[in-house]
Amino acid sequence: VNSISISNRDRIDPFIYKFQFKNVEYSSGRNKTLLCYLVDKGNTSDGLLRGYLEDEHAGTHAEEAFFAQCLPHCNPAVKYTVTWYVSSSPCSTCATKIAELLTDRKNLKLNIFAARLFEWEEGEIQAGLRTLHAAGCKLRMMKPLDFSYTCDTFVENEDQPLNLWEDCKENYEYYHERLWLLCGFHLLRVIFRT
Repeated sequence: VNSISISNRDRIDPFIYKFQFKNVEYSSGRNKTLLCYLVDKGNTSDGLLRGYLEDEHAGTHAEEAFFAQCLPHCNPAVKYTVTWYVSSSPCSTCATKIAELLTDRKNLKLNIFAARLFEWEEGEIQAGLRTLHAAGCKLRMMKPLDFSYTCDTFVENEDQPLNLWEDCKENYEYYHERLWLLCGFHLLRVIFRT
């Protein structure tokens, strides 16, 4: 299955976007991942590659599908900056695979902006996110401005601005704190271990 390129007629349905990206604490019924991506190949003539994947149509997790379909090979002479906006952070298996890939491909920088943290209470998930962070991935939670940006860039919104849900900012702050506790505080403990 090929990734879907963004064009005026190939964008995410606004209802699906809002349902999947809504940064609620308990994500009941949200059992797939939408991954919106931007790939900057630096000073090449290719320009900016952008699109989206959903794992329901990819046959595998969206993160794996991205590297298999959108960026299967990295030219060692090109510096790649990849930015993902995902409805949910990677599972532990994907986080480990992505970390290995980042370690192997030194010319690849990955920024992940997640709407929600996937099963963040689980130790295996926490370890996966820390591994990803340690491999150089910039992991962030989506702020309200990021939701507006992704809606404008990837959603079939007919130039209508996104009406953010009532608790969007509070939920961002909740997840931001959790992510900091998982990655930032853990790093402080490692640095200041006696």
